[in-house]
Amino acid sequence: MSDFLATNHVTQAFLATCFVWAMTACGAGIIFFTRNLSKKILDGSLGFAGGIMLAASYWSLLAPAIEMSKQDRITWFAPAVGFLAGGVFLWVVDKILPHLHIGLSEEAEGVKTSLQRAQLFILAIILHHIPEGLAVGVAFGAISSGSSSATLPDAIALAIGVGIQSLPEGLAVSMPLRREGMSRLKSFWYGQLSAAVDPIAGVIGALFVLHVKTLLPYALAFAAGTMIFVVVEEVIPESQRGSNTDLATILTILGFTLMMAMDAAFS
Repeated sequence: MSDFLATNHVTQAFLATCFVWAMTACGAGIIFFTRNLSKKILDGSLGFAGGIMLAASYWSLLAPAIEMSKQDRITWFAPAVGFLAGGVFLWVVDKILPHLHIGLSEEAEGVKTSLQRAQLFILAIILHHIPEGLAVGVAFGAISSGSSSATLPDAIALAIGVGIQSLPEGLAVSMPLRREGMSRLKSFWYGQLSAAVDPIAGVIGALFVLHVKTLLPYALAFAAGTMIFVVVEEVIPESQRGSNTDLATILTILGFTLMMAMDAAFS
């Protein structure tokens, strides 16, 4: 029975991250219906996505990790170590993986490469999706712990939140690629393909916590650390670069509020 439940949670993680992938594809598909994306819409969308990711990082990941660690001798140790490890992990990947940020006007980060600008940009978005898929997978895998702080409704709320914020992210991928000279079909294809890593990361995250349950608080906090890194290092700064700072800030707050409300409603 326990093996069946474990398999079920991995399947749920896979389906949930496929939903995130589908939402990204929907966002990327908007490229077929619009010629251009205003900077105001892009900044607002990024701000909104950042707000959702911030709220999800705490209520769906970090808070359960803290709750699970209350029985430990040093209650703060597991959440703190896991959170820092997640940030350090993504920082190292950020330094190694060659990529280009949303503006497509900066120098490439990571190791030197001969890849084209569009390819570097796609790698950057893939880097964004790894924490999202990992977070959803860990959340579903955590259900098997039986803890009251890790439940199916909580995991579903996280998946919905990540899916919502992936919608504008898909468009934020396909539109710059279109501006780089790609056809609409290719821009859409690579836009949605950037989220193909979500199910892979989701299944890995779920399998990890299922087989190493003692590390569950660390895993939840780790996923939160990776998401916070992406938000602070790229998503919110990018939304604040233009003249739409007030709009981006307001939508960040709205995104945060929406995710907080969903978590409360599902709990």
